Amino acid sequence: MDNYESILLVKPEVFVFNIPPRTSNRGYRAADWNLAEPAWTGRMRLTSKGNECAIKLEDKNSGELFAKCPIETYPGIAIEPVTDSSRYFVLRIQDDNGRTAFIGIGFGDRSDSFDLNVALQDHFKWLKKEKQISEEPAKPALDLGFKEGETIKINMKITKKDGSEGSGRSKVKPGNGGGLGLLPPPPSGKLPAPPGSSPAGSPAHAPKVDNSGGESWGEFASASATSPVPPTTNSNWVQF
Repeated sequence: MDNYESILLVKPEVFVFNIPPRTSNRGYRAADWNLAEPAWTGRMRLTSKGNECAIKLEDKNSGELFAKCPIETYPGIAIEPVTDSSRYFVLRIQDDNGRTAFIGIGFGDRSDSFDLNVALQDHFKWLKKEKQISEEPAKPALDLGFKEGETIKINMKITKKDGSEGSGRSKVKPGNGGGLGLLPPPPSGKLPAPPGSSPAGSPAHAPKVDNSGGESWGEFASASATSPVPPTTNSNWVQF
């Protein structure tokens, strides 16, 4: 990637001016240039290659290089804005032999100079961030493996075919061999009689009814025949 040259900005028209030597430290003024007659007109490309950045002034048609301005920092001495306008700059150009010279450049539209400022600022901010990242100490890799004897617990829900949720444990249904159901009824549908009792409908325990008239209490078959009979004058009493 260091050998690949990327284009940060292209402006199809830029004006080049011959500028007088600076006589003081107050900065350059575009009003001192002959703005009506630019020395050269062409295309400007802002390029980067690795950590290097440069402004290239090229012919519009052939692409032949007219001048190159290497930029180490921004703001800096390589490109400097003038004091009386935002559309003009002073470039320090350099040839292959290392010789340098100062020229003035300008744009017909103020937005073109604004784009150049933003592109340069973004590029050097990116270089600064890359340098900070490279100088940071390497952080140890995050170990997400299980330590010896370490376990985890996962709670899972099982969805049945009918859409309901269960805990995953099978439940024993009553009457299905699980030992939790009731005994089935007898085949005849009747409950068995208790031991020692007479079958239902037996006359042994049926009370006798006296139809001779008057109130009758009936007879108790279990009464003893040898029981003493109390004296009575009412023939309707039943003897025990």
